[in-house]
Amino acid sequence: MGGWHLEIGKMALYMTFPVALFHIFNQPAYFEEWVTKTKRDIYPPDSESHRKELEDAIKMIRAKQEEKQMKAFEEIENKRKH
Repeated sequence: MGGWHLEIGKMALYMTFPVALFHIFNQPAYFEEWVTKTKRDIYPPDSESHRKELEDAIKMIRAKQEEKQMKAFEEIENKRKH
């Protein structure tokens, strides 16, 4: 058999290898570019035209909802009068 020297060498390798890989691959420099690229893909910077389109869509939806509410109120008023 290999003896205690081999066992100590294997134990050192078993303990050092994962710790070394963790240290090497968890450096912020490796992830900084990837994180910023992914963040920009998911949350693109606001553009003025995109913001205006969203605001117009919101206004249009609110106007439709208010119109439906006004029709419902008018129907209720008409029923009360009769």
